[in-house]
Amino acid sequence: MVSNEEIQRRLEAKRKGITLPEDEIPEDTELEGLQQDFIVVSSNHVPGYEVVETKGFCYGLTVRSRGLGGQLGAGIRSAFGGEIKEYVKMMEESRDEAVYRMIDHAQQMGANAVISVRYDSNEVSNVMQEILAYGTAVIVAKK
Repeated sequence: MVSNEEIQRRLEAKRKGITLPEDEIPEDTELEGLQQDFIVVSSNHVPGYEVVETKGFCYGLTVRSRGLGGQLGAGIRSAFGGEIKEYVKMMEESRDEAVYRMIDHAQQMGANAVISVRYDSNEVSNVMQEILAYGTAVIVAKK
C-alpha cells in the first residue's frame, strides 16, 4: 500500500511540475509482453489494447477537511461569491490522492490498468468531504 508520505511526495511533485524518477520509464520497455506504464481510463476500452484478464473492482478513498484557517478564508470568500480557491485546491489534491490509492489497490491485485474509472464525492459532515475513485482493475496487452 502507498504510504501517506509517498502520496504527499507525489502530490508535491505534481504541484511543482516535477517528473519523478519512477515516472521516467522508456515507452518501449516491456515486462512479459505488457507495458510497464499503468493505464487509467474512464472508458470501458483502451484503444490499441485488449483486456486479457479482469481482476475485479478496485477503489481509492480519502476523507479531507480544511483546517481552521482554510475554513475561515473560505467562509469569508463565500460571503462575497465567486470561486472558493481553498476548496478547489483541497478537492484537486483529494482526487489525486484517491486515484493514487486506487492505482495502488489495482497493482496489489496484479493489474496494469483500470478501466471505467469514476469518482464519487459525499459530504461526511459540514466540514469534511469524502472522495472515492473506483473502477475495474484489468490486465491489458497491446493488440
